[in-house]
Amino acid sequence: MSLEGKKILICISGGIAAYKINYLIRNLIKSGAEVQVLVTPSAENFVSKLTLSTLSKNPVFSDFYSENGTWNNHVEFALWADLMVMAPCTANTLSKMVHGMCDNLVIATYMSAKCPVFIVPAMDLDMYQHPSTRQNLEMAEDFGHIVLPAEVGELASGLSGQGRMAEPETIIEKIEEFFTSDLNSKSWAGKTVLITGGPTYEALDPVRFIGNHSSGKMGFSLAEAAANMGAKVILISGPSSQTAHHQNVEIHRVTSAREMFNEVFKHYGNVDIAIASAAVADYAPKEIAKEKIKKNDDSLTVELVKNPDILKTMGEKKTHQFLVGFALETQNEEENAKGKLEKKNLDIIVLNSLRDAGAGFKGDTNKIKILTKTETTEFTLKSKAEVAKDILNFVQKEISK
Repeated sequence: MSLEGKKILICISGGIAAYKINYLIRNLIKSGAEVQVLVTPSAENFVSKLTLSTLSKNPVFSDFYSENGTWNNHVEFALWADLMVMAPCTANTLSKMVHGMCDNLVIATYMSAKCPVFIVPAMDLDMYQHPSTRQNLEMAEDFGHIVLPAEVGELASGLSGQGRMAEPETIIEKIEEFFTSDLNSKSWAGKTVLITGGPTYEALDPVRFIGNHSSGKMGFSLAEAAANMGAKVILISGPSSQTAHHQNVEIHRVTSAREMFNEVFKHYGNVDIAIASAAVADYAPKEIAKEKIKKNDDSLTVELVKNPDILKTMGEKKTHQFLVGFALETQNEEENAKGKLEKKNLDIIVLNSLRDAGAGFKGDTNKIKILTKTETTEFTLKSKAEVAKDILNFVQKEISK
């Protein structure tokens, strides 16, 4: 495949695998790509700027300022790129990326990037398996980044195991797949997508609330994936620590179901696709205590009233929108999901079962089935970033029929 005209930013950190990047750059240039290279200060112990510059046909930068005092503008590098490739990505650089430790040109550029990011880790096997590294890789996927897992083989330490950087041929193959896949063809350019995510909290008093364990990870993964397809995304999120990094994602934060209801219908009439992944509380306290409720009795009775049914109202008001609902079930899963699909006038419904290991709230993975009025499609356990892509690919096929 030709990568003619694609702008690829290669960021090299300080690991022995850096020597392989020469081959990656050479092959990217042969495929027609434009390549710009940045290196961390420690990477200069492993690679030559002269070699990298000769192969990429561009100057190579590692500092914020050149020797003549010229500023190497990290924002310009970030906005220039169609794809940013962190390879090799050491444990140190990975940690800085996901925790915002911005102490070099590579990290400053990464934190300004609007384009998709590939992370190609490389380190010794015990470092790769360390809980902090595994958590950081999961966080990177939650950000919407694409991780190319380390390969198994002989390592620089003399040990053998998982930790080798993916080979340049593999990286090239994944880059080509990326630029040819439906999700990155900007097939939703010009479309507006409304997504709800996270929980809602229903106040009991100024201190306490009724809520659920939703983290919002699924909604934010869907928002990033839709934005990567070129859509304008309106993300309405209940309380969540998640954030979106794509410039096409417009976030509206709410707390209660009624607030989410009001925010949804400010935008719903003007969207093309609506995906209701939020875990909205069905009930709320009839009255909210003005002061903190004191523990005076052995029991407390709270009268609950029904919250507005956001998804049902979306189905009732649907004119042209393609409407996607979610169902989290613990029993009679498909039967209940099909009932919700019909009752709420949905186009498709995404089913999660709490009986499936790795699915449900808070986790970094999910296992889903997608139901239409005529068929059920089952997917394997995947990261929520990959699940988001599966859902959007399914929507794309449905609206293309």
